[in-house]
Amino acid sequence: MTKQKSNAASSPEIISTDLYQAREKIYVRRIKGYFRNLRVFGGLFLFILYFGILWLDWDGRQAVLFDLPARQFHIFGITFWPQDFALLAWALIIAAFALFFITVYAGRVWCGYTCPQSVWTWIFMFIEEKTEGKRNARIKLDNRGFSIGKLLRKIAKHVLWTLVALVTAITFVGYFAPIKELVPDLATFQAHGWSVFWIAFFTLATYGNAGWLREQVCIYMCPYARFQSVMFDADTLIVSYDAARGENRGTRKRGVDPASLDLGDCIDCDLCVQVCPTGIDIRDGLQYECITCAACIDACDSVMEKMNYDKGLISYTTENQLAGKETHILRPRLIGYASALLIMVIAFSWVLYSRVPLELHITRDRGALHQMTGDGLIQNNYLLKVINMTNIPQTFNLTVEGMDGLVFRSDTEISVRASESESVTATLVLPPELNELPTNKIHFKIESINDDSLKTKSESRFFGPANF
Repeated sequence: MTKQKSNAASSPEIISTDLYQAREKIYVRRIKGYFRNLRVFGGLFLFILYFGILWLDWDGRQAVLFDLPARQFHIFGITFWPQDFALLAWALIIAAFALFFITVYAGRVWCGYTCPQSVWTWIFMFIEEKTEGKRNARIKLDNRGFSIGKLLRKIAKHVLWTLVALVTAITFVGYFAPIKELVPDLATFQAHGWSVFWIAFFTLATYGNAGWLREQVCIYMCPYARFQSVMFDADTLIVSYDAARGENRGTRKRGVDPASLDLGDCIDCDLCVQVCPTGIDIRDGLQYECITCAACIDACDSVMEKMNYDKGLISYTTENQLAGKETHILRPRLIGYASALLIMVIAFSWVLYSRVPLELHITRDRGALHQMTGDGLIQNNYLLKVINMTNIPQTFNLTVEGMDGLVFRSDTEISVRASESESVTATLVLPPELNELPTNKIHFKIESINDDSLKTKSESRFFGPANF
């Protein structure tokens, strides 16, 4: 943007204004407290799941494996195929409604406690503190000129960041390529080119997001920060500052009655700002940058405890509670999300429980509608594709229904390996006198000889000359 400033004694002056604001580095101070412990134990649980679950075996294969080349998603004892895409879509819809429900009730707790961006950012900040020192030490280190000690600390930090990012990326790719094969292949430089590419990509993405971008992802890149406000209401739990109790702010000695100084309980120590991973001041009110991590609550409670004041100056509360009104836990929006979520979970569970891991596809011989055999019978040929979605080999018995007198002139026993498909040719014959119409609806039925519940059928047609 430019402005022209005229002056009688001089030529017009052009003033340039840069509309881009450079990022100011946030030096986050680590604080101990109840909510920090929740984040640590919650993050530890997620780390164990993420890094550990893919090393488990299930029926001779990786317990969780998204095998894209084979177009099969193995999740413990269940194998999902491309035709199960509707189930995946419903699972994502259920996850979205669960997020909406949690947001209406407790705000952005997902962001503060379980979002991968937040969890990995806390890990990277922990490494930064261990290599460069606590908050004040890091500020001094960055403001200091070049030195060997500073260089070594920076190198140590970035090496550890890269290692964490690399392990994260290898684990992620391990969900799509068997991890027990991927790791040895990487160690011997025999890994597939695409595996190496995606490992490098996700290493760079993790290193950049958790190490450099950090709060920029939450503030500018994450869409959740933008649309969360439409789900908030006056009864939503939020991290908030009690201005009625805290104002006026000011320093004072411990033991002095703040009322005698016309002050509130806030001593204006700015500790709540120093511990915030997005660098906001919660005392300015509810802001979309807040990820509800409650670090400011731990910081403020520690100060209140030292000052012998009641805790809760900053707390999980609602706008109604701050205004002295009654908070309504059960409200139409929350009940609506809960009802929809419950119905979808029940329906999804029933579909998953009643799902038959078997499919039969039939293609007629397009060369001829029907043929007459040498012994005078009507013959139809079919190509059957049997998909065994179970994790064990199956042998199926093939039958046909819909017309009397139909007989197979092909093998009726079909063997299919675990999580694979088999294509076979089926031939049906019928005496001409039993065929009354030029086309007749029939059903092919297959049933496992080892599992009575594993059966399905598919519709087709039998063609022949009319016999009126």
